[in-house]
Amino acid sequence: MILQPDPIAEFACFIVFVCWLGFGAIVVMGKRGAARGAAKRDVISTLGLALQMAAYAICFIFFRTYFSPFLPMSKIVEMILAVFTALLALVPTWFCYAAARALGRHWALMARVIEGHELVQQGPFAIVRNPIYFAMLGMLIAVGLAVSRWQGLLAAIFVYLAGTWIRIHAEETLLRETFGAKFDDYARRVPAFLPRFSR
Repeated sequence: MILQPDPIAEFACFIVFVCWLGFGAIVVMGKRGAARGAAKRDVISTLGLALQMAAYAICFIFFRTYFSPFLPMSKIVEMILAVFTALLALVPTWFCYAAARALGRHWALMARVIEGHELVQQGPFAIVRNPIYFAMLGMLIAVGLAVSRWQGLLAAIFVYLAGTWIRIHAEETLLRETFGAKFDDYARRVPAFLPRFSR
């Protein structure tokens, strides 16, 4: 029996694919505008990045038949989930873009402190200290809902959170060494990973 593609699932996959392109464009543009050279760099965050990327790979390793529903469900529930998946891809893409703009020349793929580094606290950084990692989690869940089985998505989230913890710890150690009490005050006011929208 040949399974016919489901247009609702196709829609969700298409939006997620377009948002992936958007994420890629943000990384490329951010790299172009980033300051060259680093006064301090933390290589441990490379392990965290590898785990984060492995989490995305897990979603594709545990893929389900493309353009098929995430779980057996009615058409209306499937439509709601497809819209949720699309929003879950669009919102983090915008959030990542806003964070990259706020970072400006401080943008970096790996943990580093540049000459004349400033502690960015505006834009998305006013509600979460690591908005790009939060956005990446949203994209991971969207990817999982679009192409993965639920077991793969759960495993991917676990691996992603482990990698993110490593990266946050490495980067914030550098920032704490650089900014001292100023960073401590910022860390007291703003959560590390899950945004706080009210005080």
